[in-house]
Amino acid sequence: MTKRNKYYQIYTDLSDHIQNGTYAPDTILPSENELSDMYDTSRETIRKALTMLAQNGYIQKLRGKGSLVLDVSRMNFPVSGLVSFKELQQSMGRESIKTHVHRFGLILADDQLASLLQTTVGDEVWEVARSREIGGERIILDKSYFMKSRVPLLTQEICENSIYEHLEGTLGLPIDFAKKEIVVEPCTEEDEKLLDLKGYDHVVVVRNMVHLKDAVRFEYTESRHRLDMFRFVDFARRKH
Repeated sequence: MTKRNKYYQIYTDLSDHIQNGTYAPDTILPSENELSDMYDTSRETIRKALTMLAQNGYIQKLRGKGSLVLDVSRMNFPVSGLVSFKELQQSMGRESIKTHVHRFGLILADDQLASLLQTTVGDEVWEVARSREIGGERIILDKSYFMKSRVPLLTQEICENSIYEHLEGTLGLPIDFAKKEIVVEPCTEEDEKLLDLKGYDHVVVVRNMVHLKDAVRFEYTESRHRLDMFRFVDFARRKH
């Protein structure tokens, strides 16, 4: 077995233990020495596995204390990153996730949508509304709009899988940056219809205005999240 396979196997084993509660949130994992003995491997291999756990949101390394287990019942959404839902799912190793497409098709931009997409009223726009089911509960509603002039082809099958894989892999669109806004708003009738709200009357709303490398805004997406299931994370460093 290669070193890469060894540390990945350890990462997978530890992440499984964290997800099933063997290592509970807010507890400390066994030390590097203890893990080295448990897995009969070097501390270097253990460090690589722990680094991967930290990168994927399972632990937080605390200097002098060890590796703190994080609450993985919530999903971590990077605030400053531009990551597709499928990429997020893959990075966190979550398999019990389903996408339901509720609306898909071409519409004509009205005043509000034309303003959000920086386009002209009456231009053709793809509209896609999808809920994300995690662990049997629909807890995210994504409402996305794409300029047909930049996205000539879109299908329901693509929407069920990964739109960004299609945009970058098939169409070759150079997606560059997004302006984001995060607010808490009262639930709408649509939220109540398409999400399992569990009595919550507000949702976290993340609005993304996405641009290509030529600075043209081609996408507007509004992601509506159930309050209890998500936390939004970022990494900040103070300038010196």
